[in-house]
Amino acid sequence: AALRRTDVILEVGPGTGNLTVKMLEKVKKVIACEIDPRLVGELQKRVQGTCLANKLEIKVGDVLKTDLPFFDACVANLPYQISSPFVFKLLLHRPFFRCAILMFQREFALRLVAKPGTKLYCRLSINTQLLARVDHLMKVGKNNFRPPPKVESSVVRIEPKNPPPPINFQEWDGLVRIAFVRKNKTLSAAFKSSAVEQLLDHNYRIHCSLHNTVSSFFNTLNSISVYCDLHTDFFIREIPENFKIAEKIQTVLKNTGYSEKRARSMDIDDFIRVLHGFNAEGIHFS
Repeated sequence: AALRRTDVILEVGPGTGNLTVKMLEKVKKVIACEIDPRLVGELQKRVQGTCLANKLEIKVGDVLKTDLPFFDACVANLPYQISSPFVFKLLLHRPFFRCAILMFQREFALRLVAKPGTKLYCRLSINTQLLARVDHLMKVGKNNFRPPPKVESSVVRIEPKNPPPPINFQEWDGLVRIAFVRKNKTLSAAFKSSAVEQLLDHNYRIHCSLHNTVSSFFNTLNSISVYCDLHTDFFIREIPENFKIAEKIQTVLKNTGYSEKRARSMDIDDFIRVLHGFNAEGIHFS
């Protein structure tokens, strides 16, 4: 973690404080988030009456349901059951932090760093790698724990991209979610689901309605009526009576060249191109 004397560290799941105490000796402050009141008591007792006590702040409660404080780095042996939601809570947190050094179940860690075309590559992989640089640091065998768990573990370093890519993450995740439901299917097949078509049809009609509303507003202003005449296509997107979203979806996929591509082998740039192709035609995912 390359801890510094001036650092504020976020730790989730400190337990009885083995890692916490080591960090308190090296940094300005540790903010420890713990859901179990009994362990909070153990941690408080451990530092009580020492010079470390005033450097420790304990937040009691579910870290997923509370706003994260300001911190420079996150260092934690996470409760494994919250791994995925906590990673995305971290990556969407502002202001930016320097890095996170986290221990996960081995398979989860390998999914975070998986590359296109590999067996473990999934929605988690591409979403994390869109927002951060992720490195697998080391394996931790189950015999290093008392009592030994049933799973192997790994330590991962996550460094947020600052500035983040100029992409609406909700839109991005909506597209990726559809593509990875069946990652071995072609995008053409993945988008033929009736649920997907209904969602995108609904979003498309909202998009068209909003543009028509904007156009009507501008048409009431004589001072810029000429502007509206010149930009009618931009403001008004009328829906023909025989409109079918399924045909429009397939047209976008063919025009972008991704109709027969499969999510399992597509990288971040590929999905950005697909997203831009849909958005340019008024199709949105959030």
